[in-house]
Amino acid sequence: MRPASKTGAGRPERRARARYPFSAVVGMDDLKLALLINAVSPGVGGVLVRGEKGTAKSTIVRALAGLLPPVPVVPGCRFSCDPADPDPSCPDGPHAAGGAEARAARLVELPVGASEDRLTGSLDIERALTEGVKAFEPGLLAAAHRGVLYVDEVNLLHDHLVDLLLDAAAMGESYVEREGVSVRHAARFLLVGTMNPEEGELRPQLLDRFGLTVEVAATRDPAERAEVVRRRLRFEDDPDGFAAAFAEDEADLANRIAAARDRLPAVELTDAALRQITAVCASFEVDGLRADLVTARAAIALAAWHGRDAVTADDVRTAARLALPHRRRRDPFDAPGLDRQKLDEVLDEHGDDPEPPPDDPGPSDDGPGGPDGGGGLPGGLPDGPEQDASVPPPAVPPQAEQAEPSVESGGPGRSGESEPAPADAAYKPRLFTVPGLGDGAPGRRSKARSPYGRVSGARPGARGLHLTATLRAAAPHQRARGRSGSGLVVQPEDLREAVRDGREGNLVLFVVDASGSMAARKRMRAVKGAVLSLLLDAYQRRDKVGLITFRGRDADLALPPTSSVEAGARRLDALPTGGRTPLSAGLMRAAEVLRVERLRDPARRPLLVVVTDGRATHGPDPSRAAGLLAGVASVVVDCESGPVRLGLAAALGARLGAEVVRLDRLAADALAGVVRDARGGARNVA
Repeated sequence: MRPASKTGAGRPERRARARYPFSAVVGMDDLKLALLINAVSPGVGGVLVRGEKGTAKSTIVRALAGLLPPVPVVPGCRFSCDPADPDPSCPDGPHAAGGAEARAARLVELPVGASEDRLTGSLDIERALTEGVKAFEPGLLAAAHRGVLYVDEVNLLHDHLVDLLLDAAAMGESYVEREGVSVRHAARFLLVGTMNPEEGELRPQLLDRFGLTVEVAATRDPAERAEVVRRRLRFEDDPDGFAAAFAEDEADLANRIAAARDRLPAVELTDAALRQITAVCASFEVDGLRADLVTARAAIALAAWHGRDAVTADDVRTAARLALPHRRRRDPFDAPGLDRQKLDEVLDEHGDDPEPPPDDPGPSDDGPGGPDGGGGLPGGLPDGPEQDASVPPPAVPPQAEQAEPSVESGGPGRSGESEPAPADAAYKPRLFTVPGLGDGAPGRRSKARSPYGRVSGARPGARGLHLTATLRAAAPHQRARGRSGSGLVVQPEDLREAVRDGREGNLVLFVVDASGSMAARKRMRAVKGAVLSLLLDAYQRRDKVGLITFRGRDADLALPPTSSVEAGARRLDALPTGGRTPLSAGLMRAAEVLRVERLRDPARRPLLVVVTDGRATHGPDPSRAAGLLAGVASVVVDCESGPVRLGLAAALGARLGAEVVRLDRLAADALAGVVRDARGGARNVA
């Protein structure tokens, strides 16, 4: 077995080169505070850092590890047991009393492409079968015990790994079960995840498992940006010298963390503070009680950090704005946020003096917290809208009523365009799948070979051992191998791994007709509602999405293929309509996008969704363009309405070999169905 510290990707960071100092990071006050809260009290549950690329998310997380106090460990224990309280179930135990050594707190990085075995550890199946021993190789969870586990781009991590990771963080233990062999070890760590929301969101259920969340963005102050660049260049020129210049500040922070940890057990959570915490969580209607617990732990840690013996209303306020925004999401398209004016009102109402003074003028009309809109919380998270936070905002904001545009000419204005129409409410659409058996990224749409699905067979290999198939493969050779007694001689070539059938995520490429014939207000509202529903379905099934629109003389790639369906919803909201219908251009653009995506991600199979009434009033006949998409699983959503139907969308579906679904029959409860084999011809659902 090789120790975790000597593995490749994901190993604890080496200290050969100085880390960028935590105290040298410019700005980012909320992020620093959230990390320090967790450093004082890891039971808070970690931090999820959301922000655009290039905002020093990774730099500041790596810098935190250098501030944590040294960790006393049992010599030779691969699971970092505490000599004062060794884990009785440690796989390397039992540990003898006495003997200890100190080591620096580890920063362990979990790469996006890690396997389940790499995360939780793995058993040496060959030794287990041939020698009858439980040979366990620790994973990254064991290496991170009593340190920091950092997951960059956590939103791109496979869902099953995120589930395992957050379960271990919540329970403080990791369980490994392999073919009747069970191993348990302690896994308590400070969990930090970073993500760029443009690349896709975490499911609300997983967001809730992170204790705190922080939104970060690059400063727009030129002087502050200049200082960031200046410090970074100095660090790159002389890392050791730059770190030495901040050594005193780093030592002060480390001492303050250690002192806050010592003070933490003595901090009192008063009845008044607890009443405020529960009132705030109830007022914002967050699900479950995890928010109450996290807010209470964070408020206690804040009091300890500031040297106080009891939790104050300011501690509760700060803890709430870090612990609640991501728990308020009711819809995947909702942006995290918190109405700070409402937060202040609830805290005042349930404070020590719930009755406001008679001459209290109340909140200003100028915005949350007064004319400056600051809410009295410097450096806080972006404020949510001034509304009842218990009512989620609509997925697509309502817009003003618009005049009925003319067909093909595009409506009002000389440009032939109409203003973007709002979308109808989203609904649950029918499930469309790609035929056949894929091998793409894990998801919930089409059938695929997967390491996490139902066992359907076996093949040579040692990952995910299929015990019965292994024994069957070894049985015919026992006499030749000189078997004696009741034992079974198993050779490496006998090992079989399970073949599992699961589900994969696909690339769902929407090609939406935005021409004048679609611009009738009610029709476009219905079209946007349908596409929004399909986007929501793609989000839930872990697909990538892309959006092509065609109108006038050309087609536009409004959204390149991405995992962020939120970006697709925003582009759809702003979609203008009007002009002629270059259907051929839209199909040709789709063929080009799919060609490029096959080169980038060949394992991810595409599903083409064409939303149109089938009219082609500009450009060449779409038959040739449809031929470029032969073999691509396709769906045509027929938007034609009225008593007289030309059947043009159905004809397009026949050329594409696609299933044709009328717009008003797209809902799941209207008619069940799936995409048929592209070679089997079109299917028109009337």
